[in-house]
Formats: sequence, C-alpha cells, structure tokens
Amino acid sequence: MASRRTALQALAALALAAAGSVQAQAWPNRPLKIVVPNAAGGTSDIIARLISKPLSDALGVLVIVENRGGAGGNIGAAAVAQATDGHTILLCDVGGLAAAPLVYKDMSYDVSRDLQGVAMLAYAPHLLVVPTALQASSLKELVALSRSSRLNVAVPGSGTPNHLATVQLAQLTGLRWQYVPYKGGAPAVADTMANNTQAVLNGMPATLPLVKAGKLKVIGVSRAARSPLLPDAPTLAEQGVSDFVSGTWQGVTVSSKLPKEHVARLSTELSRIVQSPALRAQLTEAGMEVSALGAQDTTDFIAKERTRWAEVVKQAGGQIEGGQ
Repeated sequence: MASRRTALQALAALALAAAGSVQAQAWPNRPLKIVVPNAAGGTSDIIARLISKPLSDALGVLVIVENRGGAGGNIGAAAVAQATDGHTILLCDVGGLAAAPLVYKDMSYDVSRDLQGVAMLAYAPHLLVVPTALQASSLKELVALSRSSRLNVAVPGSGTPNHLATVQLAQLTGLRWQYVPYKGGAPAVADTMANNTQAVLNGMPATLPLVKAGKLKVIGVSRAARSPLLPDAPTLAEQGVSDFVSGTWQGVTVSSKLPKEHVARLSTELSRIVQSPALRAQLTEAGMEVSALGAQDTTDFIAKERTRWAEVVKQAGGQIEGGQ
C-alpha cells in the first residue's frame, strides 16, 4: 500500500510539474503591445487599431496600440528589435524597414539580424496628388511644368518608401523638384493642399478622402491596374512609367528572439483576421487591399525590397537625405 501511495504521489508531482511548465511556456500571458512607429492617423495606425480587438479576442489578452514615431520609423522599430519581453510587436510599412539601412548610417539595430517577419497584412497604393489649382492634370504636364517652374514635393518622412518612390519617379520621368521633408503624411498633405508644396506621393487611406472632397487633384495611382475606388484616375504606369508600383506594404515583425512557435501562432491569427469578411470590407473601404503572407514570405519580401531601394539609392548617388 505504501509503495502504491508513493507511486501515486510521484505521478501527481510529475503532473503538477508538467502543468507548471506548460503554464510557464504559455504565450501570450500578459497584454500584447503593437508598436506603430509613426504618428496617429497614418496607414499603419489605422490597421493596428482595426486588428487590435479581433487579435485580443483570438489570443485572450489585452492588445494595446502605442505610437512611437520619429527618425523615419526607426525609434519604434528599434524598441521592438531590442524588446526582451516577448509581448511587443511592430506594425509598419515593411518597405520602410528594408529602406532604413540604406538611408540611415547610425542605426541601433540590424533589420535582418534583430527582427523577423510574422505576417503581411495589406497593401495601399500611393497617390501622386497636387493642389487643385496647379496647372497640371497629368504626369506629362507635371513633368513639363517642373522644367519651367520651381516645384516643391513634400516628402512624408526622410528615407521612407514614399521618399524613395518619389526619387525613383523623378529618375524615370525627368521630373525636377525640390524635396521638402516632413515628419509624416498628414503635414505633408496639408501643405500640399495649401500649395506650400506642389506635389506629394502618399498612401491612399490618408489621401483618398481629400481627393473625394475636391481638396486635392490626382495625377496618378502607383498601382499595376486602376483602383476600383478611383476608376477614372490613371495609373502612373499608364502614363509612361512602365511597371511603376509603389505603396505602403503593411506587415508585422517581432524581435528575432521570439520563439518560432509563438511567431507561427501570431502569424496564423493575423492572417485569419485580415482575411475575415468584416475586416476585409473595412480595409477596402479605407483604400487598402488585403495582402496576406506568412512569416517567411514576409521576411523574404523585406529582403527583396532592400534590393529594389538599394538600386534607387545608388542611382541617386548614395545616401539619400531629406531636403536634397
């Protein structure tokens, strides 16, 4: 009887230890923070707030959105790359992650070493817009005007994909303009509406409402085909810039220290959420398109974007800085 009691006690102890181990490994086990490395109101911020509630429901913990802007998104990205709590994720334009090492000389983190892809969520094309009073309504007319008059182009953040796409567009068309850097899309668009700057290439979600309100004029859409939301607006490719596609590719990355099994779970939940009919409808209404990719595909996409922007920076003569 004693030996049987001892055996049962041993089994109970093992079961208790196993339960404790599982509980210790449970993830997430506290609030999850989504860091948006830009000011509130931008594309990344819009998506973060759209997914926070369904992600909270799926994971069973509170999901908080925190805006940490500055340095072209590098302050927020560095905070996630250096996080050790396992409960901090980054939602941003992953093209910006790819571009950052090409533009900023002194970075406190290494994108390829310190961050890993989790999921791609959505794509939003850029809109090239100008003040309604500007005497140009097409890309050809804008190029011609840039050669006869001084034009300032607003840049929503130095070294961002918006900036690099604006530089690439000038390389491909011969546009001549002075780059004027801003701390985000909102002030860049506001100054373009006021004709303090004469053009801006910015994401559709933040720009489309102003176009529909008649406060800005669209020159072109940086999409492979015309947008269903702006069927009368030609693409930039249609206007002679063959295959020119740019935009904000919204994705999620985490510290490379987060175990793969947690990354896999987070990736699965995010892909499911973003492809749900309700969220898809919300993203579409905001001017975004669902672009669900898994963890490895997201990491690979960042690597491909780095190759693309490296060529743009090379043709621009090396380091690109705002105001050049």
